[in-house]
Amino acid sequence: MLRWRLLLGTGIILALIGLCWADHLARVPGMWLLPVAVLLTLLAGQEMVGLLRGVELRPTAWVVHLGNLMIVAGVYGPLAAAHLVPGVPLDEPWAVSRGWAGRIDWALLALTAAVLLALFSRMVRYRQPDGALRDLAGTVLALVYVGLMMSFLVRLRLGWGIGALASLVIVVKLGDTGAYTVGRLIGRHKLAPTLSPGKTIEGALGGFAFSAVGAWATFTWLVPWLAKGGPAADTVETTASAGVPVWGWLAFGLVVSLAGLLGDLAESLIKREAGQKDSSHWLPGFGGVLDILDSLLLASPVAYVFWATGLVGAV
Repeated sequence: MLRWRLLLGTGIILALIGLCWADHLARVPGMWLLPVAVLLTLLAGQEMVGLLRGVELRPTAWVVHLGNLMIVAGVYGPLAAAHLVPGVPLDEPWAVSRGWAGRIDWALLALTAAVLLALFSRMVRYRQPDGALRDLAGTVLALVYVGLMMSFLVRLRLGWGIGALASLVIVVKLGDTGAYTVGRLIGRHKLAPTLSPGKTIEGALGGFAFSAVGAWATFTWLVPWLAKGGPAADTVETTASAGVPVWGWLAFGLVVSLAGLLGDLAESLIKREAGQKDSSHWLPGFGGVLDILDSLLLASPVAYVFWATGLVGAV
């Protein structure tokens, strides 16, 4: 199983690197990664619906899937609507889109529409008290946990380029790797024995150290290097990245890593309530899609704040 996990993990990493590089060079941002985001959103949404049904909730599956896709696609709203705004260059980055197209938060509108759709779908089927409010709560949780969190991954790519997305993935996944490695080697004190018995305080500290190193390498070499290749639309990602101070990348590494750890524990909470070890069996040796995305989902809005406020990149 370990050999299979290493082989599959290596294949996933190589495929992701190839897709990211192709997307970095693409004339249309997200051309290669959008289909991946759509697929992951659908699979993660299906797993979330299954986990909620494990605790006797009945989220409306078609609303969850449609709503999540609407939310993720909504991030492309400013980019698509820019075609309708006179005087706005079509290759202008999403992060600096002007006019009404840039002022409207399309993903937030999509989330609102999905919640209203969930309410309406239960209203037309309502006959007597049957736990409709609990089911609606489950539907909204699936929309926020999967759709809204995934939308921040798309926001990072469209707003500040592949470098911003890579900074999140590298910091979070290095944190996961460091926590696992250090925990296995010297872990003694349990971090959250009820939620995740395998996690240790020593492992968490090791994960923070790995993430800090990853943040340093990312903002020192990777992000500036990406700015030198690909279309001009992507150069916004490093306008200020080369001058990120020590406290900037260090804060990014530690805070985003902490958010990733909390994301891992959050999914553990959901799985334990549902009585499941893994979110699904899509990826033998890894579990389900949510088992891979869990730390990224909660860390993505944190990374977005760092980039959007200019703490590690151009506003």
